Amino acid sequence: MSKTTFGFIPVTSSGLPKPLEEIGSELWQQLYHIGGEQFTGDRNCESLPTVFLILTGGSEQSVLELHSQRKKHYANEPVVLLAHPAHNSLPAAMEILARLHQIGAKGKIIYLDEKSNKDWLDDLEKTIKHLTVYHQLKKIKIGLIGEPSAWLVASSPEIETIKNVWGPEVVKISLKELEDTIAEIKDEDVENEHFTFSKNAGEVKEPTKKEVKQAVRVYGAVKRIVQKYELNAVSIRCFDLVLDIKTTGCFALSKLNDDGIVAGCEGDLVSTLGMLWANAMTDQTVWMANPAQLDEQNNSIWFAHCTVPISMIQTYKLRSHFESGLSVAIQGEFTKGKVTLLRLGGSNLDKIWITSGEILESGSAENLCRTQVNVKLHGAAKPSDLLNAPLGNHVLMLRGTYTKEMLNWWETFIGNDNM
Repeated sequence: MSKTTFGFIPVTSSGLPKPLEEIGSELWQQLYHIGGEQFTGDRNCESLPTVFLILTGGSEQSVLELHSQRKKHYANEPVVLLAHPAHNSLPAAMEILARLHQIGAKGKIIYLDEKSNKDWLDDLEKTIKHLTVYHQLKKIKIGLIGEPSAWLVASSPEIETIKNVWGPEVVKISLKELEDTIAEIKDEDVENEHFTFSKNAGEVKEPTKKEVKQAVRVYGAVKRIVQKYELNAVSIRCFDLVLDIKTTGCFALSKLNDDGIVAGCEGDLVSTLGMLWANAMTDQTVWMANPAQLDEQNNSIWFAHCTVPISMIQTYKLRSHFESGLSVAIQGEFTKGKVTLLRLGGSNLDKIWITSGEILESGSAENLCRTQVNVKLHGAAKPSDLLNAPLGNHVLMLRGTYTKEMLNWWETFIGNDNM
């Protein structure tokens, strides 16, 4: 039997003479096989994807009551109704979904009939995956270390909005705590990380050994804070580290992302949230960058930033931080390949820009942040999208083409699509 990944609640008419097992046994076996576990009504509010198996007609009121209980805990979770070809299951599911739409709830019917709907199993597994991402996000804790940077005038949402719309909790941590923790980190605490980071660099151009050691200590300090507060992600007001103690968070953010701890720059919670979502959807590491130059004629954009997860690049050099000329930044070189670009935004975090693209080349211009990549946009996306309706100053990039699946998830859980 597969590991449990979702629960299903069989629902039937209360006056049914046949036992549940007689009607649903064959369906249950199929659901067990793909990770389903039968739930009774008292498990309706568990933090696990849960679907309603409509066994018979006359089950409409029962499902609506179960939905009413569940939405107290998972307000924007879509309702998934499993219907089959007998016992008036399908018309009951249609009546339920019609009522859900009337009251503003989202939902869908998956018709379990291999004769007429051969794709039902794929549809259900995809739906369960999407529900799993929704529940994962609700368990996330993001550490905001310092306040969002002052220039993030469109990227500093209310913490309550993040939790209500997307699910993660934000824990505020002072920048002083980080700086105090950096001072506590000894060289031997991060000796392995320092050795590997320096040894694998193709070149160390501006940074001194002392600056590299200090930048690696930032990683040790942030990781200690992650463990202390049991965080899944962080976003750091990193420019203040340059001003206060003449070091950068560039290595720390790079290494944390490679460790599986999503880490965003500048206290940008919107981008950090997008990184979390993209990682949960695709299991890919995500790069956060500035759109630096647009080329309408070639339909391409240059992106640049002073940090990048080393797992995403082929080679790298250690450079100084671009804006300050101090400490350590990473100049990484990407290999060519397909990518997905995205940006979340809006005052209610309910807007998205997303497209597929292809890496054309890496760059080394001295008037941009150190890691630079030129991406050609695919489909209908244009560089002018970012001029006409920008959602903020950062864009996210991940390897692979995931636009369709991610947009489908967003429309289901965040947008206005009824699913």
